[in-house]
Amino acid sequence: MKGSSTLLLAAATLLCACGLAAGEDDNEFFMDFLQTLLVGDPEELYSGPLSKYDVNADCREALAELKSCIDGLQPAHKAELIKLLVAVLG
Repeated sequence: MKGSSTLLLAAATLLCACGLAAGEDDNEFFMDFLQTLLVGDPEELYSGPLSKYDVNADCREALAELKSCIDGLQPAHKAELIKLLVAVLG
């Protein structure tokens, strides 16, 4: 579980940095990305929040692994993660 949390935090940091670099509303992008990651399927990531970006094969594999880690979380843990992110980005 600790590894999954670390992976999620690393992904969150990277995505926030990418959103800022692209000049878009980082909170909106991040929330769309995270919502899709938490409750959607991987293909929704590419047709939704990541549709503007060229996502290479290695990144797709990393996102699939991240999604697998998130899918393995207890529902209560996912809910608490969402609450924390909403409070931080709120």
